[in-house]
Amino acid sequence: MNPLDEAKWTWPPTFVWGVSTSAFQIEGATREDGRGPSVWDIYGASGRVANNDTGDVACDHYHRYPEDIALMRELGVRAYRFSVAWSRVLPQGRGVANEAGLAFYDRLVDALLEAGIEPWLCLYHFDLPQALDNFGGWAVRDSSGWFADYATLVARRYGDRVKRFATFNEPSIFTLFGYALGGAAPDAADVSTLRRAIHNVNLAHGSAVDALRALVPRASIGAIHNVQPCLPATPADADAADLLGAYWNAAFPDPQCLGHYPSRLVEVMEPYIHPGDLARICRPLDWFGLNHYSPIYATANPNSPLGVTPGAAPADISRTPVDWPIMPEALRETLHQVHNRYRLPIYVTENGFGGQDAPDAAGKITDTPRIEFLSAYVEAVRQAVTEGVDVRGYFVWSLLDNFEWGSGYAVRFGLVHVDYTTQKRTPKDSFFWYADLIKAAQGASRVIQPARSVLGGLNPPR
Repeated sequence: MNPLDEAKWTWPPTFVWGVSTSAFQIEGATREDGRGPSVWDIYGASGRVANNDTGDVACDHYHRYPEDIALMRELGVRAYRFSVAWSRVLPQGRGVANEAGLAFYDRLVDALLEAGIEPWLCLYHFDLPQALDNFGGWAVRDSSGWFADYATLVARRYGDRVKRFATFNEPSIFTLFGYALGGAAPDAADVSTLRRAIHNVNLAHGSAVDALRALVPRASIGAIHNVQPCLPATPADADAADLLGAYWNAAFPDPQCLGHYPSRLVEVMEPYIHPGDLARICRPLDWFGLNHYSPIYATANPNSPLGVTPGAAPADISRTPVDWPIMPEALRETLHQVHNRYRLPIYVTENGFGGQDAPDAAGKITDTPRIEFLSAYVEAVRQAVTEGVDVRGYFVWSLLDNFEWGSGYAVRFGLVHVDYTTQKRTPKDSFFWYADLIKAAQGASRVIQPARSVLGGLNPPR
């Protein structure tokens, strides 16, 4: 069914439609107003990002946020998920706060509320202050205390206006790739360091939940996990897929929501667990944030610190321009699995399509493949809801084209095209498609144009 077809099915009136971004990927202004460097500033400056790209300017959101909020208002979203740059508000990661950095997020939050858009604040999206990495970063147990202090600062400053908080975005991704598989800051490659980091991030999560509960009345708190089915690239890779799945999909939500590590990791995590740790980690949560793009095909690799790496998908599977499999049925199945395992309301906090969109001669960005992708994945969400899964919202990644970590600016996920030379914003066709979807879902009377509801060419949900 076409998700724009409101005559056959009505989205719940409280369903939250939103967009997501992160601080390092869009803000720029990395050396302004007292901000300290993060691990991604140092990683980018080392030349390890594609095309030697850095986040120094990015989308210049630090200066252009009013324009970006105006775009969100035109889009019609009810919520905006963003992150705070830890090193902007605490340049050394701890100690004296930076008033100029805090004031930026005051302005952002106030402008969102004035526009009728609810701020969803994520405390951490990959950008550890470099000053803390110099002391060992997530590999040292003190990091949980550093994070609790940072959460306390944020809660006290914004808790009168912000009620939706996420502790971490995709902890499995920044630990796996930053401490074992490589290709991300801080670019270590040691399994024992990875496991220490996993446990310390989990401790930091629990400490932050407690700080937010104590300081923010009526806070609604969750954590955001990247859950991607890990499938064997070949029949011989079944054990490798099971191992990668344990690290990728369960090493964080299991202890945070269930109070234990997944069975595959219990023995290897035991050396890092102190008495009482699991109770400190497993704190009551209000929702589960799910980031999902595609399955991961795992392959055994004796040269990898883990003995496994992501491999190639089968040749007959449709892919995005950045070679990610297009399998919307996997999102529906993942929603069922998360619902059954963790029994929390679910918000799809990231889902999107990466390409290399460019304006045509008239300046128009026709991104039909993105519309097809999003339409099929929203349909997968709709199916899951009709089947009893408690999904309460959907956020597109991303509002803007932005700095895509190791890919730099070579990959575009935005509903809005950004010319990185001029910083001109141009809504793509997918922007208008999503605006129409939101209007239809909220019961607006505007007629939906068929040209903006494209299905086909993908693997439909089964």
